Order: sequence, then structure tokens, then C-alpha cells
Amino acid sequence: MLSKRFGKTAIGTLAGAMLMAAAACGGSGGGTTASTAPSSGAASEAPQEGALKVGLAFDVGGRGDKSFNDAAYAGLEKAKTDLKAEIKELSPAGDGSNRGDLLRQLADAGYNPIIGVGFAYGEDIKKAATEYPEIQFAVVDSASNAPNVTGLLFAEEQGSYLAGVAAATKAKSGHVGFVGGVENDLIKKFEAGFVAGVKSVKKDAKIDIKYLTPDGDFSGFKAPDKGKVAAEKMFQDGAEIVYHASGDSGLGVFQAAAAAKKKAIGVDSDQRLTVKEADLQSVIMTSMIKRVDVGVFEFIKAFQGGAKGGSNVTYDLKVDGVGLATTGGEVDDIKTEIDAAREKIVSGEIQVPSKP
Repeated sequence: MLSKRFGKTAIGTLAGAMLMAAAACGGSGGGTTASTAPSSGAASEAPQEGALKVGLAFDVGGRGDKSFNDAAYAGLEKAKTDLKAEIKELSPAGDGSNRGDLLRQLADAGYNPIIGVGFAYGEDIKKAATEYPEIQFAVVDSASNAPNVTGLLFAEEQGSYLAGVAAATKAKSGHVGFVGGVENDLIKKFEAGFVAGVKSVKKDAKIDIKYLTPDGDFSGFKAPDKGKVAAEKMFQDGAEIVYHASGDSGLGVFQAAAAAKKKAIGVDSDQRLTVKEADLQSVIMTSMIKRVDVGVFEFIKAFQGGAKGGSNVTYDLKVDGVGLATTGGEVDDIKTEIDAAREKIVSGEIQVPSKP
């Protein structure tokens, strides 16, 4: 389990090796994972010269969502501190329609590398990479689609499995819920892993599932009111714990949990730390941490060392790329159960589904 950002040196060390290994076979469209990355990498490119200027374009909701975007910013901020990088961050319009414009704005201003946060940047990154072949890009949650694009991928289903184990073990009635922001393939990975984890503990568990918006409508990631209504219904129907993968909408889930005197599970960041309201912090039993911060920082660090794109890097349980937060101590009493599930996933004994 994980408790703090950048809490384990091994994460960054292996992640960096993974990126350098990807660079060594750049342009192949393939990638590296924890099981294939060597202990050290050797890209043939010389380290970048001159000032390091890093641009980052957020997903809808922007900085301050206390979840996905803020995790990415933590990695950018670490690059500023540790690598002395000059950084620039931009947020898209509410509907995300200007993502491509943000990438071009950063490119024209001389930023290199540039990172797009979120799978929705996939096509815009591809176009920008073609227009600016001399610039290195990375996209979070989407695969590499050009020689100068690195895909930063995560095994969300694995971390969500652990969240499911925790929820089912803690929920005496076996009734839990899942709130997804947008009903697309990425968020369905969270659902699939969570459901599998719950069922591994209690086969007859009742799991309520609600998506806030259909595929293509990204407003589901920034609609706390909808998150609150969805979670309220689940708690009213008897759910004891609700896990959300809904970005800024998760604030509504926490508000519903507080009102019902029930529990919730956060996502992406350690939300018991990022949410400022004390009454909401106390309802967050744990969070499924997705180390976007590590992915962003290690990509920047690898770029500074001369790495090039054209491949993917997957952050999974084996490198603590995903995991559960322990802030608050509410899952300390079930550490044995969570660790056992983690080891079975890492060893391959448990194959976590990525589709419901």
C-alpha cells in the first residue's frame, strides 16, 4: 500500500528505467511494463541542452480537482523543484474543445516536452506531434501514436481490485457502490477491477453502479452535483461504501457520504490529503492512488536525459504505479487481506479483468 506521493524511491528508479528502455526501442509502437523493464536503461540520444521548459495541458476541470489533474501537477511541480524546469500549465474550456489549441500554444512558446493529461488528448497530441516533429510529447492514459509521443498508461483495474477488496471486507452487509464520471473504456477499467475485487471477498455482494454521463460527454468529470445525487441514492438504498472514479465530481460523492454517515473511496490522489474540508476527509476510507505524478515526472526526467518517444510505459502494481492510500489508518486492520491480494496480482495468480 502507498501513503504519500513519491514515498518509495524504487518507484522512480524503475519507472525511469522503463522510460529509458522505451526510448531505446522508440518508434516501434510497443512499450514497457514492470516485467520487461531492465534495471538500467541506455538511450543513444545525448541529454537535452539548454533550459528545460515543460508545458502541461490539463484535462477538463483543470488544476484544483483534488484528484487526476492535481496528481499530474504534482509531477510537474517536482520537475520544477528537482530538475530546475521552467513550467507552464494550461486548462481547457469546459467542454474540452480547445485541447489542440493549448498544445499548439505551448509548442509555439518554445516548451519541449509537452504533456497532455487525459485520454481525450490522444488525437490532438497526434496532430500536434505531426505539426511539431522536433518536440517530444507525452499523453496520460492514451497509447503512443507518433514517433515523438510517449504513452503513459496505468493498470487502473489492478488498483481498483484492491479498492474492491477493502470495500467488501469493510462493508458488513456486502452492499457497496461505484460512481463513474464518464461511461467510456477507461473508466470501465476502474469498474471492472472494483467489481472483481469485491466479488473475490463476497461473491453475493450487491454492487450499485452509476455513470454520470455517456461516452463523449466529459462533463461527468466536473459535476459534483451529479456525483452527490448518484451517491445519495446508493446510500439510501443501503450501500455502506461508494468508490468513485469521476474526477471533480467525487466531491459530491464525499458530501453524500458525510450526510449519510457512510464511507467513500477516493481516486487518483490520496484524497484524504487533497480534500480540504475536515468533515469530508473523515469519510474517505482510502483512495486508489494512480501515480500520474510519477509518470509525469519520470517522463520529464527521461527527456532531460535524452529519451525519445514512440512507445508506451505502463505503471502497474509491480512498480507501485497504482495502489491504496493508508492515510487515516482506516484500512490498517485489513492490511493482511490487501497485501495478499496485491501479491497474487503481481505474481500473476490473479488476472484482473479490464472490462466489466
